[in-house]
Formats: sequence, structure tokens, C-alpha cells
Amino acid sequence: MKLLQIYLFLFAVLTGASVPSWAETLISEKEAALPPMETKPASRSIVRGPVVKWVSPKNEVSVNSPFELKVLLEAREGVKIDQSSLKVIYLKSPPVDLTPRLKSSITPNGIEITQAEVPPGSHTIRLTIKDLEGRETNSQLTIKVNQ
Repeated sequence: MKLLQIYLFLFAVLTGASVPSWAETLISEKEAALPPMETKPASRSIVRGPVVKWVSPKNEVSVNSPFELKVLLEAREGVKIDQSSLKVIYLKSPPVDLTPRLKSSITPNGIEITQAEVPPGSHTIRLTIKDLEGRETNSQLTIKVNQ
């Protein structure tokens, strides 16, 4: 695979074509075909854990794949974030842990993927993060991907 990427890069450079960018598969077709997880409606409560900001894409906004996935994580009340507690779960039955495939995109400030590849449809993801005092934040995003 690496040799193919090098060949395509050299071909693009020598022919003057644009250099291809490589999308990262966030959710596979097989995972998208799984039945949705039955979830309870989110309850409203005071959250003291880290702040989770879904920067891109916005919740329930339709996007084309690949798209930028950007999540900001901020400490609250001066208590540092426990990066090792980060979990990103695709809410399917059975649930799909996306955390391992995001490892290279996790920064101290959050998650950033320039081009996330996701099949068409509606996809709900839950992010869970704790601070060093064990205070937890759960946040969900539903990504709607155009055909």
C-alpha cells in the first residue's frame, strides 16, 4: 500500500496533477449496516467534567464524505483532562469502539481529522472523557452524510 501511495504521489508530481489526499476511514460500510443501538433520551444535568465542543461537523448538519472531524476538549475549573479516559463509540448494536482508529488524530486539545471517510446515512457517535478528578462528560454527535 505504501509503495502505491509513493507511486501515485510521484506520478502526480511528474504530470503536474494535484497531489491526492488520503481520507481516513472513520466508519466502514459493514459497521454502518449494523442495527442502531437503543439509547435512552439524554438527561439534563450539571456537568463538571471537561468541556466537549463539536467544531466540525455540526450536529444534525448534512455533509459530504470525506469531511473534517474536529472536536475541542477543554479543562474545567483548572482540573486537567485525563487523555487516557477518552472513548469514542459508534452507537450501533453491538457498539463500535472508534477510539483505536482515532489514536493518531488525538491531540492534547481534542481530535482532528482532516478527511474522515464515512458511508452515506445518519451516524451517532458518543464521546466520553474524564478529568483527573474522575468527573465525566458524555457528549453525542449525529453526523448526516449525503449520498
